[in-house]
Amino acid sequence: MSAIRRTVILAAAALALAACGEQAAQTGAADTLVVAATPVPHAEILEAIGPMLAEQGVKLDVRVFNDYVQPNLQVAQKQLDVNFFQTAPYLDEFNKARGTNLVRVVGVHIEPIGAYSKKVKTLADLPQGASVGIPNEPSNGGRALLLLQKGGLITLKDPANPLSTLNDIVTNPKGLKFRELEAATLPRVLGELDLAVINTNYVLDAKLSPTKDALLLEDSKSPYVNFLVARPDNKNDPRVQKLAAALTSPTARAFIEKTYGGAVQPAF
Repeated sequence: MSAIRRTVILAAAALALAACGEQAAQTGAADTLVVAATPVPHAEILEAIGPMLAEQGVKLDVRVFNDYVQPNLQVAQKQLDVNFFQTAPYLDEFNKARGTNLVRVVGVHIEPIGAYSKKVKTLADLPQGASVGIPNEPSNGGRALLLLQKGGLITLKDPANPLSTLNDIVTNPKGLKFRELEAATLPRVLGELDLAVINTNYVLDAKLSPTKDALLLEDSKSPYVNFLVARPDNKNDPRVQKLAAALTSPTARAFIEKTYGGAVQPAF
């Protein structure tokens, strides 16, 4: 065999191996689903159903975030595939404010938001002019105000508006002083406030118990279901649909009920 022919054959073989390697890499990437989630309970639920999905040929790559903005931005920018951390009102407000078009895939669970304190034992014990922390974004801020209204601490212009703001408070008998703070920071500053309305995922992460420690808690009729969220272009991706089915499976229900003891409730 001439040197020229041997070189051509070797080059062809190298190209074939490279093509096979590229195809394998693409196949592996297609089987991996990158999911953004907050630590508790979302990442824990994903970890619990991971083996079920692995048996179906889908490998979960869970990226944990401690904020509510980057998981949406990175899915919208196609840096991540889907996310699992938010309610429909939050998603709707985010899409409107940021010009994104993220979509709901399936509702998974409810995390009742609650009011907590290290200084008083009941809402009646709150002093005049008490400091109250609430989340600083429209969806969870409005949700917090609805809860405080339910507890008789304030009344709102529109008692059913989920996006009520501090400007919508019409009565405030105790003269509560509100501080709007990033949701993730509220457990850390709880000792500096008289009361704080905190999302359950951050409550659990802080080792508090909604059912034991909350002075006021949403009931099981809460409309704030947590959704798996995707883009319009990948909502029907088979991997996403397999994840949606796993998140609403008997395995997921059993894990949620056993692990969180009512602090997180299945919505399916």
